[in-house]
Amino acid sequence: MLSTNTEFALEPELACAIANPLFPTLDNQLRTGRHISADELELHSLLQAFYPALEQFYRRYHAELVRAPEGFYYLRPRSNSELGTGILSELEMLVGKVLCYLYLSPDRLSNEGIFSLLDLQEEILTLTNESTLLALINQRAGGTDLDRRKLQDRLKSALRRLKRLGMVMSVGSQDKFRISEAVFRFAADVRSDEDPKAMQLRLIRDGEALANESSNEGAERAMVPDEENE
Repeated sequence: MLSTNTEFALEPELACAIANPLFPTLDNQLRTGRHISADELELHSLLQAFYPALEQFYRRYHAELVRAPEGFYYLRPRSNSELGTGILSELEMLVGKVLCYLYLSPDRLSNEGIFSLLDLQEEILTLTNESTLLALINQRAGGTDLDRRKLQDRLKSALRRLKRLGMVMSVGSQDKFRISEAVFRFAADVRSDEDPKAMQLRLIRDGEALANESSNEGAERAMVPDEENE
C-alpha cells in the first residue's frame, strides 16, 4: 500500500485560494510589484478572503504580503528573497510623495479625484524648487527649455511606472489619472498624531522625500516591473 505523504499537503484555505481562476492574475501582479487596492474589486476581494493563507504562502518565497492600514495589499521582499526587486528612483519617490499630498488635498474632492500631468507638474514645482528637480535630471542643468522638456519627460516616465505599480489609474486620455489609496505606501513615515497632509508637505519641502531609503524595509522599497527604464 502506498503511504500518503502529508508533509507538503496544502491547507484547505490555501488550496481554495490557488484554485480560484483569478489567482494566476493576482500572483503575477503581486510579483511584478503591483499594489492591489479596492479599485480592483475582484482581486482585492480574493486577497481579503484568503489573506492569512496567502500571507503564509508568500513567506515561502521570503516575502511579506502586506495589508496596509488603508486597505491595499502588496508584496515586500526580504533581503534573502528569491523574487526580483527594484528600488524607485529619487524622482519617482518624490512623485509618489506629491501624489500622496494631492490625494489628501481638497482638490481631489472638487475635481472628482481626477488629475492631469500638468496638475502634477505644477504641484511639484510649487512644493519644491525647480533647480532641485532639474538636478535630478542632470547635475549640470541650467534651467533651459531643453532641461524643462527633459524634466517633463521624466515626470511622465515616473507616472507610468507608478501606474504599473497600481498607485494611479488612467482616466480617459493618457494625461488624466485618478490616484489610488496605494499612494499611502509613500506615507508610511507620516502615520503619527501629526496632520498627515502637513507632515507630507514638510517631508517634500525639507527634501526628506528624496532620502535614500533603499536599505529599510519601509515605504519606498518595492517590487517593481523589470521594464523600469523607458
